[in-house]
Amino acid sequence: MTTQNIHFHERVDSALHDGSLQTALGRATTRFIGNRAGAMDALSDADGLRRQARAIRADALSRLDELLERLVANVEAKGGTVCWASDGEDARRYIAELARARGVKMIVKSKSMASEEIHLNEALEAAGLEVVETDLGEYILQLAGETPSHIIAPAIHKTREQVGELFEQHLNMPHTEEVPPMIKAARQALRQRFLHADMGISGVNFGVANEGAVVIVENEGNARLSTSVPRIHVAIMGIERIVEQLDDLAVMLQVLARSATGQKLSVYTSIISGPARIGEADGPEEFHLVLLDNGRSKMLGGQYAEALMCIRCGACLNACPVYQSIGGHAYGGVYSGPIGAILTPLLQPDFPDSHLLAQASSLCGACQEVCPVGIAIPDMLLRLRADAVRDGKYHPAEKAAIQGYAMTMKSPALYRAGGAMARLGSRLLGRKGRIRRLPPPLNLWTKNRDFPQPVGDRSFGEWWEQRERKKGTA
Repeated sequence: MTTQNIHFHERVDSALHDGSLQTALGRATTRFIGNRAGAMDALSDADGLRRQARAIRADALSRLDELLERLVANVEAKGGTVCWASDGEDARRYIAELARARGVKMIVKSKSMASEEIHLNEALEAAGLEVVETDLGEYILQLAGETPSHIIAPAIHKTREQVGELFEQHLNMPHTEEVPPMIKAARQALRQRFLHADMGISGVNFGVANEGAVVIVENEGNARLSTSVPRIHVAIMGIERIVEQLDDLAVMLQVLARSATGQKLSVYTSIISGPARIGEADGPEEFHLVLLDNGRSKMLGGQYAEALMCIRCGACLNACPVYQSIGGHAYGGVYSGPIGAILTPLLQPDFPDSHLLAQASSLCGACQEVCPVGIAIPDMLLRLRADAVRDGKYHPAEKAAIQGYAMTMKSPALYRAGGAMARLGSRLLGRKGRIRRLPPPLNLWTKNRDFPQPVGDRSFGEWWEQRERKKGTA
């Protein structure tokens, strides 16, 4: 699904009028929110754990160069190979050339947002390689020819009815809307792919510097198969996804699982440190770690550096009332929701309409409230809005509206006249306490919801003046 050539407002409008999308989002986000709340409430000191997690992430970012060098040294000491990729092109080229040099024909992938970020699949397929997504959600989307719309639940926008139709078409299975038979069909289709693949590609949830290891968290077991059965394993890690030691990892795993899915711990947590050793029956012959910068180092030390603390749990997406209404594809980029509105302009600066993403927020603060490391997302959204204004990325009507507002607020006479006109208009348009239609540009509000009709025939100023007069005569 290519959305970059569609204007942001058109993507939003399409999402709001997609009945199936609204059903899918309602089912999934409600479940995620409830699961997370229950998991956090079960902790004796959830806020303390989150503060500890935040401190770990802040410390790692403050010593990122040191920890990365330690990680690289330890990975190489255990037989692994490290590629420093300054951007997506570097990463794509390294992996494609590695596959070509090793005679790779088929690649299996576990879920990796970093690979989505650099559009790896397209590059590998253009090089003549067969690439198969093995995460169930990603596999569904690969069959549908779409991209992920959520960080942890890539097919959150699909209903089980739609998946049933998709599997009937591509897997030749009888139509069903029952989940277990669909999972079984996908497992059967993928099992042979694992056995015949020459290379497995994974993402990385955390790199542990002292251990020279990468950590992969999942619930399906497909990542373990992708990283251990093929003879080559390539792990793609954003350079910020690092912790110093296993004690730090233990804290991060607790907040990640609870924030993402409401679990105490994910079903599978794999700690991988290099290729298989002599005498080990399982594991790849080669292990390659691709450290991806792609704009991250430019964020360090700047006003958006805090966004690098994100551990990709997806909690802010689930809690956001805007995401709950429009889903991930409306944002257009790889990362969606509140954190995506920050990361997309910074990691994909050439993305069309990226400056509008910061506007897709009510600034209610729900995202920061549920963030396991307390990222101040609303503050950064406001800064991005200010950046857009500074760079002249705004509609001329916006500037005129703000100037008109400022003029009105500075003039008591204009303020009172405007209030009187608004009260008159609300009496003419309102019915039973609601205004169902407003004239342009206010019709953009009433297009999707009613506007409350102001109560009473007097403004607050008029009421106050009358109150003071009464007090004076009492």
